[in-house]
Amino acid sequence: MLKNIIIKILSAYTLILAGSNPVLADNINVTFAYIGARDHSALRGVQQGLEEANLQGQFLNQTYKLDIILSDNVLSHDFSPYLAVLTAVDSDTFTELSAALINRPVFNLSIADDKLRVACLKNALHIVPSNKMKQDAIKQWQKQASGTTAKAQAWHPDFVKFAARDLNKRYKKKFNISMDDYSWAGWAAVKMTSDAVARTNITDPTQMLNHIKTALSFDGQKGIDMNFRETGQLRQPLLLIENDKIVAEAPVRGIANITALDSLGILSCEK
Repeated sequence: MLKNIIIKILSAYTLILAGSNPVLADNINVTFAYIGARDHSALRGVQQGLEEANLQGQFLNQTYKLDIILSDNVLSHDFSPYLAVLTAVDSDTFTELSAALINRPVFNLSIADDKLRVACLKNALHIVPSNKMKQDAIKQWQKQASGTTAKAQAWHPDFVKFAARDLNKRYKKKFNISMDDYSWAGWAAVKMTSDAVARTNITDPTQMLNHIKTALSFDGQKGIDMNFRETGQLRQPLLLIENDKIVAEAPVRGIANITALDSLGILSCEK
């Protein structure tokens, strides 16, 4: 009990240390919608984020809930109760959802397709890195480590810097499985939104969409402020993996400016 109270207080003060005071107010109730398979790791990440948001919310008079919606006939569902929609669906379904929910944040937790980025859907927020981002990260690494083969990921269970170790431990303890790119994306979508609620008391979807697109400064346990491009893609560093071991981070030091996240995956909106 005492441990939970301490964690709760520390969570709230983390926001203060991040540079913005949490706003205490009357009770705020926030509901997210998740669309996708129940066994998708993105959902586990969402659930991890929700648990942490509620722990923090106890200190700030905020409560967070989640509705899981079947992807069949999803467009007939009433989305008006939701501050944001979290998805692990195919590209066509995601595009249809974004068009139907034009003034509401719709998070992409699973699709790397570059075409979704160049479409520049007004309310699409892509947490997972695009294929172009991953390709650029690998090219940078190959310039420094010629002849090696690597893959680029958003997350890895062995990542320990910037409190990543603690996040991995919390997730592993809850689900008895390691956090991957999709589960990190689900956690990150809830975390950035709930932190925004804590800092601003925004509960209107249109205002939240505008805040996330224009005023977001999100660490995500990656050690650098991240925000969204015009394409809706989250700027973020990537991990380079060989034989399931982290060998480097991108932007790659010595090849690109390590604070310039736009060295990875620049795409332009289709006209």
